[in-house]
Amino acid sequence: MVDVATSPGDGALVCVMEPDRAIQGLLTRLLRAEGYRVVTASDGEVGLRVVAEHRPDLILLELGMPRMDGYEVCRRLRADPRTVALPVIILAADSAVEEMVAGLDAGADDFLAKPFQQVELLARMRSAFRMRQVVRRMEEAHSIVAALANAVEAKDDKLDGHCRRMAHRAARLGARGGLRGPELEAVAYGALLHDVGKIGMPQQLLDKKGPLTEDDRTILARHPEIGERICAPLRSARAFGPIIRHHHERWDGAGYPDGVRGEAIPLGARIVAIADAYDAIFMGRPYRPARTLDETYEELRAGSGTQFDPALVPIFLAEVERVEAGLPSSVPLPPAALLDRDHVEPAGQEPTPVAR
Repeated sequence: MVDVATSPGDGALVCVMEPDRAIQGLLTRLLRAEGYRVVTASDGEVGLRVVAEHRPDLILLELGMPRMDGYEVCRRLRADPRTVALPVIILAADSAVEEMVAGLDAGADDFLAKPFQQVELLARMRSAFRMRQVVRRMEEAHSIVAALANAVEAKDDKLDGHCRRMAHRAARLGARGGLRGPELEAVAYGALLHDVGKIGMPQQLLDKKGPLTEDDRTILARHPEIGERICAPLRSARAFGPIIRHHHERWDGAGYPDGVRGEAIPLGARIVAIADAYDAIFMGRPYRPARTLDETYEELRAGSGTQFDPALVPIFLAEVERVEAGLPSSVPLPPAALLDRDHVEPAGQEPTPVAR
């Protein structure tokens, strides 16, 4: 049986997957009284069709569903990109720890044993909705960042793939150096958007062949500050904005825009600086030809202690060797650092600590 509520209102749509008609009716009345819209299903296979057709905002799921149990329903929801983040609260007659663990492992967000208190159920639902809002904001922020990165490459088509390669290389170095969680994600975003300030550069300068003049370099040197300003409205820019601003600083203090030196340069910016130089040397630029891998290694080593953080250069070169050998990152990388968005890299060896 499938029942879509016809009561007016624009409340969130809840899918109740429950084979017991009495409990199904009780939940439907409770939820409608709280302003929710309701759609119901009495078995797992029908439940998945209901989800595909009606796109609910949350699912209340009984584990003991006929035709397809709640565990399998959960697994299928999590395997589908359209429902991978859809909140699922399990309602189960058996409150054994094994049942709860198995349900959460299958992909559920929360677990509530029957008989349940109505106030507790509603509170669990509000918590699930709040978490979903956080996930949506993160998804929106990531979409904005990706759009900005695409805008950079559209402005300068010779850099096709540069930003994503940068994010991948920088994140692998950060991971090998021990960065995790928000710190590693900030490095990935900072690398992805390090050149966003070039949106404000004259097109003829970006298209110029041959060596740059002193005036050209002066204009180009403004792009880190412009990039920082472009990203400032993003909340997450607090974490990666300094990376964008300082990725052209030098270890010896001769860089720009602020001439900071040594460990006063944010660690993320020091990481991105090496990844950026590697890409520029190895892939080439309109104003300089590409070098061989050995020549690229030699140039990076030559800049160790003057242009680059000397503790990071050997770790970066070792990680390049791992990439060339087809070895995975030491830990799973943030989405912004994946060359293939559908590919998730497995965890590997323990990281080598980086001087902070």
